Amino acid sequence: MEKSFAIVNAKMVNERRIEDVTVVVKGNRIEAVLEPGEYILSGLEIIDGKGKLLLPGVIDCHVHFREPGLTYKADIESESRAAVAGGITSFFEMPNTIPQTTSLALLDEKCKIASSKSLANYSFFLGASNDNLGEIRSANPSEVCGVKVFFGASTGNMLVDNVQVLEDIFRYSPIPVAAHCEDESIIKANSQKIKEQYGENVPVELHPEIRSTEACYLSSKFAVSLARKYNTRLHITHLSTAMELELLDKHIPLNEKRITGEACVHYLWFSDKDYSRLGTRIKVNPAIKTEKDRVALLHALVSGELDILATDHAPHLLSEKQNTYFKAPSGTPLVQHSLPVMLEFWRKGLISLETLVERMCHAPADCYRIKDRGFIRPGYFADMILVDPMAPWTVNSDNVLSKCGWSAFEGDTFHSSITHTFVNGNLVFENGSFNNSVKGMRITFNR
Repeated sequence: MEKSFAIVNAKMVNERRIEDVTVVVKGNRIEAVLEPGEYILSGLEIIDGKGKLLLPGVIDCHVHFREPGLTYKADIESESRAAVAGGITSFFEMPNTIPQTTSLALLDEKCKIASSKSLANYSFFLGASNDNLGEIRSANPSEVCGVKVFFGASTGNMLVDNVQVLEDIFRYSPIPVAAHCEDESIIKANSQKIKEQYGENVPVELHPEIRSTEACYLSSKFAVSLARKYNTRLHITHLSTAMELELLDKHIPLNEKRITGEACVHYLWFSDKDYSRLGTRIKVNPAIKTEKDRVALLHALVSGELDILATDHAPHLLSEKQNTYFKAPSGTPLVQHSLPVMLEFWRKGLISLETLVERMCHAPADCYRIKDRGFIRPGYFADMILVDPMAPWTVNSDNVLSKCGWSAFEGDTFHSSITHTFVNGNLVFENGSFNNSVKGMRITFNR
């Protein structure tokens, strides 16, 4: 028998509106969204959302969950738990695992792992290489979120540096191209110059000089030129500079854009002023840059110049991060804290709730044409969260849920808490407790 319940007394933030509603769920779908008192609720389990905000589940289109091959850092089970505790009900995971996900067979293996371990819904990027164009061309657009192309060698040998291969990927890919854009030749030259001065003891504060604005801009410009040449659906991941914003499609509806851009929460919260305090904890690729860049990226997200917010969640052991500059890996854990961070920006009056939901829930669904998710609508999957905006908490190593056990936000106090997370109508997280008996579903696409 299908389980049915109703969420009452919460303020729903959905499709540019904030309103009092009753949401009725039957099975894994939303059955009705009604005005209070419009529906006879007898026979339904009642979940009282008084004093809380009801949002669609967050869709994070950019995570690294490290499975298979790197599970000592993180795995799909541990990171999906952290994700649902942070209000994320769906994620897209990147291909730089061991083995790297450069074939459809390996992608399907990841889906099998997730089907038995992930509390959240899932999709996996196919990774591009210099020799797997056939795999890319064979990808099913209704099942594969996209192909990840590394223009910079952020992940070892996944760099695609053959120009003809890049041309062919942009010409023939049946799925969106998600691009990591940093110019490798510029990074190498900057690294060599600074290494000659400092040796191995390079201050982490120089990270944004090594992985510079110029390296990002020229690489993004090249990717955009290919997309315009072949009318490719291009998504530029984790933009880190104000300069790159000029490359994006502007002033047209998201569903008509061919080139879109992604903000990540750490580029909005931190700037180069924080390296002295946090060191390699915030060493990420591309590098966190200036306060001017931080402000410009936040403004672009609010205005819609940047289309979606993601995390680039990329955990490493703290012992790995506590190393000299060149040996410390790039990446930081983020899924548990991205929504609380954005709710802090809301409290400060820097973004509206409606826009926050647009960029974290609606726009990812529209950008990738996700089927039946990202909105609170009758007939859609019941992926929803309840947020208490008056429940402050402070991040510390004891409440970090990512397997790596640390966060760059340690010591920060957030004023809003995620209290309930529903995935496909199942209550998977409630006030610190998890329901591990149910798992997420493979995401499908309207393409």
